[in-house]
Amino acid sequence: MNILSYFVARLTGMVGLSTIPRIALLLIVFASQVKSGSFDHRYSRGDTVPIYASKAYSYSNHRETYDYYNLPFCSQDAKVHVDKMLDGNHVVLTPYKIEFLVDKHFELLCKKTLSKTDVSMFRSVIQKNYRVQLHHEDMQIWAYVGGVHMDHRDQIIKSEYFLFNHYDFEFVHRNGTVVDIFLQVNPYYMVNVTDDIEADVVFTYSVKWFDTQQSYYKGMEKYTNYSSLPQVNDIFGYSIANSSFTILILIVCLLIFYIRVLRKDISRYACDVEEAEMADNQEVTGWKNIHGDVFRFPKHKSLFAAALGSGTQLLVVTVAILVLGVTDLFLLHRRAVFMYALAIVYALTFAISGYTSTSFYLRLEGTKWVYKERIADRTGGLYIGPLFLVFIFNDIVAVFYESTAALPLGDIIKFSLLWVFLALPLLILGAVIGKNSPPDFQAPCRTAKCPKEVPQPRWYKRVVPQRDLAGIFPFSVIFLQTIEILNTVWGYTIYSSYGFMLIMLFLLLVMIALVSIVMTYFQLAAENHEWWWRSFFCGGSTGLYVYGYSIYHSFRLLEMNGFMQTTFFFGYMACLGYGIFLALGTVGFYASLLFVRYLYGSIKCD
Repeated sequence: MNILSYFVARLTGMVGLSTIPRIALLLIVFASQVKSGSFDHRYSRGDTVPIYASKAYSYSNHRETYDYYNLPFCSQDAKVHVDKMLDGNHVVLTPYKIEFLVDKHFELLCKKTLSKTDVSMFRSVIQKNYRVQLHHEDMQIWAYVGGVHMDHRDQIIKSEYFLFNHYDFEFVHRNGTVVDIFLQVNPYYMVNVTDDIEADVVFTYSVKWFDTQQSYYKGMEKYTNYSSLPQVNDIFGYSIANSSFTILILIVCLLIFYIRVLRKDISRYACDVEEAEMADNQEVTGWKNIHGDVFRFPKHKSLFAAALGSGTQLLVVTVAILVLGVTDLFLLHRRAVFMYALAIVYALTFAISGYTSTSFYLRLEGTKWVYKERIADRTGGLYIGPLFLVFIFNDIVAVFYESTAALPLGDIIKFSLLWVFLALPLLILGAVIGKNSPPDFQAPCRTAKCPKEVPQPRWYKRVVPQRDLAGIFPFSVIFLQTIEILNTVWGYTIYSSYGFMLIMLFLLLVMIALVSIVMTYFQLAAENHEWWWRSFFCGGSTGLYVYGYSIYHSFRLLEMNGFMQTTFFFGYMACLGYGIFLALGTVGFYASLLFVRYLYGSIKCD
């Protein structure tokens, strides 16, 4: 069943849903459909156990993938099994004749004469450390194409390239179900492809069957624990302890500051400001002095509202994916299924972004008609617009390289229809609901007619230094998780600790809120009332640190090379960093808004 087509058909008839519980129900229904039923497949002795192949790729550039049969392997009777998945890879049937519970010893796969071009191609991919990826149902199998031998004769180092022409399959079964597969190359059966001469090759394979009592899910654990890149071991407990300790220190510092300084100021000015001035016979300074300007609406209100709408949507998408991951409803080792789920959840949550941006804009503008500022257009395109441009550029590059990383035209049309018939109607629906029920913006202080001039701050109190300083502590909370995520997305790690990630997300949001409150207070104490945008920048600055570290990570820990891999990495990591900026910037602003309301609501400032 085509997952995307199924859900478009189910959801297009339900566009009228407007409540969050119903949207949550749709997400649960979707998640239940992406769960695999392959573990229910029962075989009898002698039944054919198909082996499929999907791609060939370099160990260091595993995102630059090519069709399996771009290499001159045995291909008789090979045929396309399914269409290209979302990750762009063809899944084709291989000529391996595997029969359930039937052992085979050096079974002939094919005899083939490799031309000079074929030999040169194999030597080239062996030199680049290429691997092939095979499949049986949901289980993936990896094997190297060949190996390199360094010959040190006569003080001259010469590289010799050998093609592996024999594979050993080991199948593990339980009650008629294949629960695990292992594939090994035999170093004693190789063909020398060092020189560009024709070579006769006999491709063979062996099959052994083993019985076990382990379940299908136990066998799948090797995919969630598999990694071929350097990573930090046993980081879960350490990360939570480190993050919790950092947050605890910050909370203690804030409590001390509140007790020693802020509470005294609030108590002192818990009366009319003018009366306080007369009583003390001195000028009011600091945050009290700008009570008539602190709730003055920010510049570029429509863009600000759109940023809040997009950030709220991305935050909801993140939480929804983590919650669905915790419920173990995803095939964690299947990137394509995960990407389908992400696309559907992102489309469904456009109702949230439309409602948030429109309702907030109307809070700032009162009765002004929302479409005059094209709030829905800005909200819908603020994040997906740059993401679409990056995708188109990278897809063109992949097409030029003839790589399977290029998303086929059919999938592009599907996602375009998903946007037109699901995401866009939900965006408009959310905007209409937000327009019809906008709560008034109740400010505890009356805004003066003439704004006060913002004093010229010192360099360390300006936007950029404060933004950069605000991102240090939150990034320290998720530093180790950033490494894990980079290894998952651009390496071979398959991340499955969604519960742990959900805990870390909660700690990160707490840290963002605390840091944003601190930075907002320092700004108000300097009599700078333009805190709206700055609180958003301070909260979202962690996304800039994530992108900056990804650049360092790519040069020090990844072995990527080539134009295509570079454009994919820096393009999509820029989109990831931008999304983090919007989501955490929204958290930073709302935390600062609650703090400012409390601060000025505690005194009589009209």
